[in-house]
Amino acid sequence: MSQDLLINTKSSAIRTEEMVLNMGPQHPSTHGVLRLELALEGEIITKVIPHIGYLHRCFEKHCEAMTYPQIVPYTDRMDYLASMGNEFGYVVAMEKLLKIEVPQRVEYIRVIMAELQRIASHLVALGTYGADIGAFTPFLYCFRDREKILHLFEITCGARLLYNYIWVGGLSHDLHPDFIRKAREFVKEFRPTIKELNDLLSYNKIFIDRTANVGILPLETAINYGVSGPNLRASGFKWDIRKNDPYSVYDKFDFDIPVGKGTHGTVGDSWDRYFVRVLEMEESLKIIEQALDQLPAEGDVQSAIPKRIKPNAGQVYGRVENPRGELGYFIISDGSTTPYRVKVRAPSFVTMQVLGELCKGYMVADVITILGSIDIVLGEIDR
Repeated sequence: MSQDLLINTKSSAIRTEEMVLNMGPQHPSTHGVLRLELALEGEIITKVIPHIGYLHRCFEKHCEAMTYPQIVPYTDRMDYLASMGNEFGYVVAMEKLLKIEVPQRVEYIRVIMAELQRIASHLVALGTYGADIGAFTPFLYCFRDREKILHLFEITCGARLLYNYIWVGGLSHDLHPDFIRKAREFVKEFRPTIKELNDLLSYNKIFIDRTANVGILPLETAINYGVSGPNLRASGFKWDIRKNDPYSVYDKFDFDIPVGKGTHGTVGDSWDRYFVRVLEMEESLKIIEQALDQLPAEGDVQSAIPKRIKPNAGQVYGRVENPRGELGYFIISDGSTTPYRVKVRAPSFVTMQVLGELCKGYMVADVITILGSIDIVLGEIDR
């Protein structure tokens, strides 16, 4: 064999080709209609390109043709796992624009509903996360407990998923006569089940091996990308709008802000993102208990609802701490009964930008682990 032929043989042996693999949009672990374009070197990921828009419904454009109250049920359909929080964010911005104050009873009921919604949303995130990785039983436990929260919503406003409950200036209904009793029962029953979830999933060795030291999000990267909510706190930064920029009556409650500590791996890994949500459910229970104790007995929940909403020309930004992070509404009024512009800062959309950074250098199987840990909902990404 000649020298030249030997050199050519050797060079061709070490030449590799990049492989492109499509994951989704029908993949069960993408948590919605999302297509990920994965660039691979063997089984190692070099690049991730998300392709979104499959669930686009023109929410922001529709708002320009609707009156302000008509927008509320459309907000439900963005993050459909946290509809109460979507409505809360919208009315916080609108009441700021209109400069109206709502009765204290309304504020406390809103907080109770928002925290129940946070627990229900986290239960979906944690249950499906376990199922993604191969643990199906915790999924059943989580949905069993979520069902109790949906029942509380149903007896209050008649709906289980899309509520149209929190209105500008008030609420669509006052609480059901049995609501307070049933809410207290739920808090009492649910607290021990968090320990069950930890025994089944959080401290399971296989689950820890799949999630610890996987998809590490350094604090600097999280801040640079504008990540918020549990994903930011899991990277070790104590930032929660309910504490740092309080709205409604959150400044009247005593609760902690859980952050990632790298208990089983590195601060900001997938296990930390998962466990911060577990701890947040405990804090939400504290807030609900305090809100139920402090809830004013008197007050008309519809007394401050304007008969006709026609704000002065101007603009406003209102934000709340939704289960997935900072949900903000930027509203521009031209002085008419319909908004000139409604722009939404959706936390899932912002978090999606960092997915490529999280997946780089990991294996294909880890994409499922990482994607589930950031807990995105495509309804609010695509809008």
